[in-house]
Amino acid sequence: MAETRRRLRSSTVVLGGMGVIAAALTSCGSEPDRRCVDRDSYDWVNGYKVVADRNCKSGTTSSYGKNGKRKSGGDSAWYYDADVSAGYAADGTFSRSEAVDRGGFGCSGSGGG
Repeated sequence: MAETRRRLRSSTVVLGGMGVIAAALTSCGSEPDRRCVDRDSYDWVNGYKVVADRNCKSGTTSSYGKNGKRKSGGDSAWYYDADVSAGYAADGTFSRSEAVDRGGFGCSGSGGG
């Protein structure tokens, strides 16, 4: 009976340790958090206004559509690792590689993007 308890405890430790390692590996290799923001909407108190992701899907950041009218998203771009509050994103970066280099739990910070 005592031997069974000890085996159960050691397997629990091994499984728990594997979970920590898995979390470290997946957080390091995952994409940085990103929000689509309107670059023209910057407010020094709130940051950039978050807009629909579809405004950042195309590779362009044009403010005007084919008909010459201003798009609802304005000059939209992906904004990485930002603090998001009340529809605004602040303290992030427009550089994906910089966001990846910031790293996370288990990351060295010297990885490439």
